[in-house]
Amino acid sequence: MPINRNALIRYRTIDKCLQNCFKKWTLDDLIEACSDAIYEYQGIDTGVSKRTIQADIEMMRSNKLGYEAPIVVVDKKYYTYSDKDYSITNSPLNQQDMQVLTEVSDLLKQFKGFNHFTDLNEMVSKLEDKIYSQKTLSPPVIDFEKNENLKGLEWIEVIRKAIVVRKAICITYQSFKAREASTFCFSGYLLKEYRNRWFVLGMQHKRNSNIMNLALDRIQTIKEEEEPYRENKTIDLASYYNDVIGVTKTPGQRDCEVIFWIDEANAPYIITKPLHHTQKLLANEADGKIFSIQVILNFELERELLGFGSKIRVLGPRILVKQLKKQLTDAVAKYEST
Repeated sequence: MPINRNALIRYRTIDKCLQNCFKKWTLDDLIEACSDAIYEYQGIDTGVSKRTIQADIEMMRSNKLGYEAPIVVVDKKYYTYSDKDYSITNSPLNQQDMQVLTEVSDLLKQFKGFNHFTDLNEMVSKLEDKIYSQKTLSPPVIDFEKNENLKGLEWIEVIRKAIVVRKAICITYQSFKAREASTFCFSGYLLKEYRNRWFVLGMQHKRNSNIMNLALDRIQTIKEEEEPYRENKTIDLASYYNDVIGVTKTPGQRDCEVIFWIDEANAPYIITKPLHHTQKLLANEADGKIFSIQVILNFELERELLGFGSKIRVLGPRILVKQLKKQLTDAVAKYEST
């Protein structure tokens, strides 16, 4: 059964609402949410009728689209899922979905190999693997890195929308070091993923505030904020992370040349998967190779280098060598005490 774009937006919106168990959803709430979504994605401001949403709910309950959504009404007023883990995104793909995905995959494959579309390669591979496993009813043949128990993923779309429409948000946040949570107004500029953890780069609404990074897994709540959005006027978002491994960086922090030796057995791993795009081979030695990278000194860099254990020796800068020596000495002391 063909589904037009507006209907699909409404189904996804209703699904997202009903997954949120912290709010009771009336029919009017669902109508308002769908109207907002249609306006945001399609620019249509005529709203959505009550009859349309009621028909959408019945369609989602049926098996016509393969959803069979367990939508129930509580207290004759509030809509919710009887299965709290249900989502239409978890439903198996129907024949129409498969046809559309195949067409999209064929279209995207035409861009593979072009320098401007290198980021599409992994996306196309994931899509092709999904189509293959659905068509053949067999296990996938590609296993991408993932962590399904990550916290904070539910905030990605909320923050993304706020950034797109340039709207401030009110965040309740507690870092790992903080004794208690704090609530503040925040303007987000960029969502950043690093090793399956997500962060948002932005600015807190207070005097003399600097650019800051917030980990999404430390966010407790996000609410709408009436304060005006504060535009980014200080950094180039496209290149902000070019000189950093990870996400830890402060505006104005300067990069430096990090030089390290790695033994001959592990050098091929560094060559085939550089630590950073600035990596250069400086020298070949009998027992290893010497490389350099031009990056910000931060926690993630230290963790990356320490991960090679005795296979690596950092030669400079001196401040980094001193810090790594201290960490290795502390680590050895912990083993000696056992």
